[in-house]
Amino acid sequence: MKRVLILILLFTSSLSCYSQRRYAADRYFKEFAYKKSAELYKILYEKGDDSQLVISRLGDSYYYNTKSEEAEKWYKLLFEKYTEVPQEYIFRYAQTLKSNGKVQESDQWLEKLRQLDKGDSRAQALINNRDYFVEYSNTQKTFVNIKNLSINTKYSDFGGFIYGDKLFFASTKPGDTKYSKRIYKWNNQPFLNIYSAEERFSDVSEGLELDNVIKFPDINTRYHESNAIFTKDGKTVYFTRDNFDGQKLRGDKKQVTHLKIYKASLVEGVWGELKELPFNSDLYSCGHPALSADEKTLYFVSDMPNGFGATDIYKVAIQDDGNYGKAENLGKNINTEGREMFPFVDDENTMYFASDGHLGLGALDIFESKISQNEFTKPVNVGAPLNGPLDDFAFVISEDKSYGYFSSNRKGGKGDDDIYSFVIYQCKEDITGLVTDAKTGKPIEGATVRLIDEKGEPIKQQVTKIDGRYLFEDIDCENKFTVAATKEDYRNDQKATETQDEDKKSIVADLTLESLIVEKPKEQAQIVINPIYFDFDLYNIREDAEYELEHIVTVMENHPDMVIKIESHTDSRGTKAYNRTLSTNRAKSTRDYLVSRGIAANRIESAIGYGEDQLLNDCDDTNRKKCSEEEHQKNRRSYFYIVKGGKSISSNNN
Repeated sequence: MKRVLILILLFTSSLSCYSQRRYAADRYFKEFAYKKSAELYKILYEKGDDSQLVISRLGDSYYYNTKSEEAEKWYKLLFEKYTEVPQEYIFRYAQTLKSNGKVQESDQWLEKLRQLDKGDSRAQALINNRDYFVEYSNTQKTFVNIKNLSINTKYSDFGGFIYGDKLFFASTKPGDTKYSKRIYKWNNQPFLNIYSAEERFSDVSEGLELDNVIKFPDINTRYHESNAIFTKDGKTVYFTRDNFDGQKLRGDKKQVTHLKIYKASLVEGVWGELKELPFNSDLYSCGHPALSADEKTLYFVSDMPNGFGATDIYKVAIQDDGNYGKAENLGKNINTEGREMFPFVDDENTMYFASDGHLGLGALDIFESKISQNEFTKPVNVGAPLNGPLDDFAFVISEDKSYGYFSSNRKGGKGDDDIYSFVIYQCKEDITGLVTDAKTGKPIEGATVRLIDEKGEPIKQQVTKIDGRYLFEDIDCENKFTVAATKEDYRNDQKATETQDEDKKSIVADLTLESLIVEKPKEQAQIVINPIYFDFDLYNIREDAEYELEHIVTVMENHPDMVIKIESHTDSRGTKAYNRTLSTNRAKSTRDYLVSRGIAANRIESAIGYGEDQLLNDCDDTNRKKCSEEEHQKNRRSYFYIVKGGKSISSNNN
């Protein structure tokens, strides 16, 4: 009997221990203290509590603190152990997989979500754009000299608003006040304060830096302040703060403190007249303010009821008398079932914001949408190099569109979140060439030469002079163009064709003649197409590569005497011998595809892989871990050199 009593006491004690730890873990979790809740739930699991609640909240604790590798581990276990799991966990698991570089597996889980809920916009977007990852990973590289700023600390530094020659941002770095040691339980860091720093910029190669960090006066408290923005006259500041009235921190019925938007006015050099905006609530959060170009609309982020997702972007009208209109949700074109955050509107009424609900490269990605007559265009992912596998957010750009800032927790940073600067390089160059007769080689005077964009639309044209030369000046070298030449009735045995427009009027159509060859001088003539991409470690031709290779097929069909050679190159990751073999296999796969499309094998002189032997930058074996994915991508390329016959008829700026 005594032994039974001891066993009962031990069992009761064990249950009590579990209950106490579960209570503590649950409480920390509900208070958003995710670092602590992760520690406690992990102890519970190691002690034998493998319940769905413990495992799912372990995943969530790491997910909300952007620890994607740990989050993936626990979400994977959740789906292995339990069959009935809420659908939102499918999306979170997909996001962690993508953040960890497992894009195909992530898309497979999004497809599962779509099958379960065809109304989920995040999963449906995958159906509409299967090639999104390649598209977003290889956008035009106008953002250059992306720089981790020297002001970043081991703490969280993020956000930004450019006013004058200063950037205003938020940081959790400890200050010099009595409140500096106060810790925010979510991430075990001090509370946020607003700071300013002076911009320092010399040239494109040097990049943009910040100096002389100063804590913003008058409005910082012992709780959170962040996301400060200013009116153009500099007399009003809007910012985000905990629900703190200067005396007491307030919360909802569960004692959860939410965020509110405040504004202050500059009076005789002091920021005062602090006011809470009327659409705030003790029951939900409002934050991340942004002003429209005309300062008549205030945009903000909220998790108020009846939204589309976790957080949505809203707007309110700023009335002439200083009052505010009713808060309006921006709608499902902008907002998703996920998180939309950190809006910023430039002087041309383009809104930039962060989202994990629209298709992206990782967790939070930066998107842009143009505003016209209160309508928003479909959001466009700004792509790499600004976006990557983890969180990228808080995008701002200068009035002249020459530089800006964004925040990220990408690998290689100094702390939790870091602020990065970028310079927009407005690349211009002249495109010049010669129009000649294919048979005689003589220059052709009076040919019409057109510069055609990627959509097939002519953007510029001119007529060649007596020497057959053409010159297009100050062309954006970030774009890709085709140069085409025509001359009506150039050959006596061909007639200009006639067709009719919608009004049945007879019109003469331009005739593109094979007897006209347009040459853009190069070291060695080549057919230039968009990059051909291969899946990692593979050399089979993908669908998007087939599309590009069809351009080669067309050119070679139009010039039956043309002979080419193919070169393929890799980045430095992997051994030299392996990369040489891989690039050779890719070159041969490319050749085999052209042959399968009817190009005679003897018209392809060679298909050679050079591996990493001819890198275009310093990303060699010594530096490969220091290089970004964008820098490595530059080395993964293919060339199609013209050995004999027709000359290059397209011009592409790489």
